[in-house]
Amino acid sequence: MPDTLSVLCVHGIGHGDADTQLAPAWTEAITAGIRRWDPRMAVTIDFLRYDDLFDHAPLNPVVYAEALARMLASGVVHGVGDLAAGTRGLFDVPEEIRWTAGMIAQWGSEDGLRAALRRRLLQALAKGGHDLVCAHSLGSLICYDTFRRDPAAVADTVFVSLGSQIGNPFVRDAFAGRIEPLGARMWYHLYNRDDHVFTARIRLDVPTFTEVLTEFDKPNDPLNHDPILYFSHPNTQERMWPAIAGGRPARALARTASTMRSLAARPERRALLIGINAYPDPSARLEGCVNDVFLVSSVLQECGFAPEDIRVVLDDRATTANILERLHWLLDDVQDGAERVLFYSGHGAQLPTYDFRGEVDHLDECLVPWDFDWSPAHAIRDKQFVEFYSQLPYRSRFVAVFDCCHSGGMSRDGALRVRGLDPPDDIRHRALAWNAALGMWQDRALVPPNRSLARSRAGDVYLGARRASYRIGRGVALRGLPNRSYDHERRELGHHGPYLPLILEACREDELSYEYRDGATSYGAFTYCLAKVLRQARTEGRNPSFVTLARLVEARLRELDYRQTPCLTGPRRVIGQPIPWTRPPRRRRRTT
Repeated sequence: MPDTLSVLCVHGIGHGDADTQLAPAWTEAITAGIRRWDPRMAVTIDFLRYDDLFDHAPLNPVVYAEALARMLASGVVHGVGDLAAGTRGLFDVPEEIRWTAGMIAQWGSEDGLRAALRRRLLQALAKGGHDLVCAHSLGSLICYDTFRRDPAAVADTVFVSLGSQIGNPFVRDAFAGRIEPLGARMWYHLYNRDDHVFTARIRLDVPTFTEVLTEFDKPNDPLNHDPILYFSHPNTQERMWPAIAGGRPARALARTASTMRSLAARPERRALLIGINAYPDPSARLEGCVNDVFLVSSVLQECGFAPEDIRVVLDDRATTANILERLHWLLDDVQDGAERVLFYSGHGAQLPTYDFRGEVDHLDECLVPWDFDWSPAHAIRDKQFVEFYSQLPYRSRFVAVFDCCHSGGMSRDGALRVRGLDPPDDIRHRALAWNAALGMWQDRALVPPNRSLARSRAGDVYLGARRASYRIGRGVALRGLPNRSYDHERRELGHHGPYLPLILEACREDELSYEYRDGATSYGAFTYCLAKVLRQARTEGRNPSFVTLARLVEARLRELDYRQTPCLTGPRRVIGQPIPWTRPPRRRRRTT
């Protein structure tokens, strides 16, 4: 690094240009962070001014309401969801929340505004020759939007995002559903999970990106969005400022990170298997789910999975928290070429869910953990599941297999057990309306918010059965900001959109998933047939594609007189390929 460090600061939401305290406070915090590690370093700081570009369209209550509604629908379960939960409506939430939602919506919906912001940022960078760019909140969106389109602008620069909404599902849709690495020498993302202004983590597994957890709780400030507390956090002081002040080249940092990854020797294959029989409610208990898990584990081990790379979670240990923790084990730090398998055997459900106005307006598809209580806090919802996989590397392979249904009906069809829950009457009431003319209760027109993958990436996705548009795992479809073209934005940003998994389900939306009794032993009918087909293929030396696998399993189910049709969804290039599990994994070379 040179003797003088040139910094460009980009403020966040609000009237940063007019705030006379902003520039001195930022200058002091950044200079202190650098000089703590290099007291002789001269620090020059410039500030990007851009508030005037927003002045042509003042925010109003309509913009507030529409933006906040889209943000809540996008799956923001922390932050504003917590703040709005105890309020009486939209205008009872803090002013800065409404201001933030409206300003971000304005940024995301106006092509001309975004282009003008990019031009102004590029002009400032061209003048200053800056070594470091620090961007807070909305400023980080402006920077990311610019740097993805013009990588050369940040090629010799360290980028710091703090209090950032870049990874927020609502905002990520403005980037065509995916966040990609930048061309910066290094990108530090300072993240505080208690920051309630739509901030979010970013999942990138590249050596030039580091997320620094900077948790703080500012007294008498429910938002916890203060940039100075990000800059001065102990983790920032220990992990970011010394690297910037010491001038360790990005290539050296990359080599160190690459060596650490090699030494970790992460396995190419992992599988998480979940099975729940013993639900607390005796009337909801199943028989074959734990057997399903052991059956699938045995098949995967026959197909080359090492026992230590398979984790199971069963019955009362399969709580919401435990399942989410194990999903992190399965889907964090996935490399190109890695193979991941998720298997779930248990109940599925549809959860009528309130919007920010306190009105039931949609259904959430969900898996049913052991501690399920018909609340979002104790369910594995579609939007949560999508968050785990949407940023996976394109050349990785993730297959999710669900032996459950969302149709309910525990006592239907005589003695056959169904893997779906009927809601209790108070939950069911949310989805009903009284028809006074008929004198009868009838279902309200509620649908899940997740559109089919086929609709979000037409031509690249195959649906193995009709009427499979609203099942768990489809939530990757873009809700999007208005006036944005998904395909245009994807091409502009140079990526293929969110990662698409391969999802194999036991039945269609209009069908039920049943249990099967093999002698005295219970299994899921779908899982039992799946294992039989895979084992027969191995015995005969065949390696069918996923499409063929689904059809063979369907044929087996028909032979056993089960009216359920396996449903297959995924990228065309994947579902038509041979199943990879029948060959041993490549050996990893360990670095010594």
